[in-house]
Amino acid sequence: MRFAHVRPGGAGDPVLAVIIDRQAIPVPALFDGAPADLQTLIAGGDEALDRVRAAVDAGPDAAPRHPLDGATFASAVTNPPTILAIGLNYAAHSSELGLKTDTGATVFVLWPNSLAAHETTTSWPRSLSESVDYEAELGVLIGRPAKDVDIDAALDHVWGYTVVNDITARDIQFSEAQWSRCKSFDGFTPTGPFVVTADEVPDPQDLHIWAVVDGHLVQDATTGQMVRSVATLISQLSRSATLLPGTLISTGSPGGAGYSRDPQIFLRDRSTVTVGVDGIGELTTHCRILD
Repeated sequence: MRFAHVRPGGAGDPVLAVIIDRQAIPVPALFDGAPADLQTLIAGGDEALDRVRAAVDAGPDAAPRHPLDGATFASAVTNPPTILAIGLNYAAHSSELGLKTDTGATVFVLWPNSLAAHETTTSWPRSLSESVDYEAELGVLIGRPAKDVDIDAALDHVWGYTVVNDITARDIQFSEAQWSRCKSFDGFTPTGPFVVTADEVPDPQDLHIWAVVDGHLVQDATTGQMVRSVATLISQLSRSATLLPGTLISTGSPGGAGYSRDPQIFLRDRSTVTVGVDGIGELTTHCRILD
């Protein structure tokens, strides 16, 4: 199934909806007590998802359907228990940044204020950074608690997948010892527009991932190029801490970042960047630099 937080007609509070054939079916309208947001749905476990699926399968009269055209989106995830990001998980990206891929994953936390939606505008002051970069990433959502999980069982803990743009202030990244702040400006973690349930993605290591900046293809890769697979990341992360339902893991970016290009490509005032993962979605962000 495919879910999104949408505002049918473009106004009002966002609501969780099932997306079918360019139509949005509000989940709260499916049955009494139905979840209004993704985190609540995930927390409800298999029973909640099965009940939503059954209600939708009951037919078009189960709930009103709204055209997706004209709708606006909220972030695909709105209140996850934590957002974990993985750095240096593609060899080409590590090399172009001049950084070494360590034996263990490079892990940092993104702040919740950084979450943003498809087709919204992210802005930042010119005085803070003029070296803001894009990073197309596959996002993984944990469905049930994961602790000391073996690699072979790790994907059983995945609820679904989304698209993430891990926007980064490179000058700050290379001036500080940790990476949370440079990637957690307001609006620096757009997600969505959709979350696709795990059963729709048979192999998360066989997905085309890409980015387009101002009409130019700048990243073009496959998730099979990850240094550590999704299953490996979940297993490694679960050794030190329980991964709670709804946790978002952004799994790293392939080569082609603007920082490494000659000449460099940074996000400019009025730039538009679209990142995508085939089969999951395309996520567009508009940029403004404030003087």
